[in-house]
Amino acid sequence: MASEITYAEVKFKNESPSPAVKVPPETKKPEHHPQKYPLWLPWLISLLLLVVCFALVVVLLVVLFWHSSDQPRVLQQQFSEWECNSAVPQGTDRGWTCCPEGWRRFERSCYFLSLDKMNWTESEQNCTGMGSHLVVINSRAEQEFLSLEIKQPSYRVNFYIGLFEEKEGHWQWVDKTPYNETAAFWKKGEPNNRNGGNTAIMNVPTEPPYNWNDVKSYWKYYWICEAAAVTV
Repeated sequence: MASEITYAEVKFKNESPSPAVKVPPETKKPEHHPQKYPLWLPWLISLLLLVVCFALVVVLLVVLFWHSSDQPRVLQQQFSEWECNSAVPQGTDRGWTCCPEGWRRFERSCYFLSLDKMNWTESEQNCTGMGSHLVVINSRAEQEFLSLEIKQPSYRVNFYIGLFEEKEGHWQWVDKTPYNETAAFWKKGEPNNRNGGNTAIMNVPTEPPYNWNDVKSYWKYYWICEAAAVTV
């Protein structure tokens, strides 16, 4: 018996193709172009910043100056030119002590020595108009300082100070500072009220420190103004 050969048809299904892998397109690197600006631009910016900083410092000093609590603003409004010293006054954290130009400074006060003569009342009014008052002497050191100052120039002989006789035998300073006889600097025998003197002067020829003399208030003499120094 002849053997039968059986053929079987085997069909293989086509496998699905492998998914395509998408490669991202190559990113194009941006081209770097050198920044174009004038070479002087950084210098200009630096200069502007410097100017701004300087302006801020000036404004700060002006604000501190005008708002200083140590001095009435009247004095500051009267004068546009000032002389400042960098020494820090004791008891303050500010760094400059200033007086109007032409005034003399001692410790924390400024002094103006007149070049013309007036009576006592006119002298005090003149000082008040400048934001000050006739000088009030509080210490021997201040008295000695002023005694040297009034000798320059030498032609001036007598200077009014801010001391007056409120009533007979009762002397008073213009700023209401209590009068202390033990801290007064009268010449020997003064005040004698010999000629009705009711105001006080410093007499230049008299050897300091005791050089005060009483005089009539309507006599005309030179005068000394005092104001607190401005600190900024």
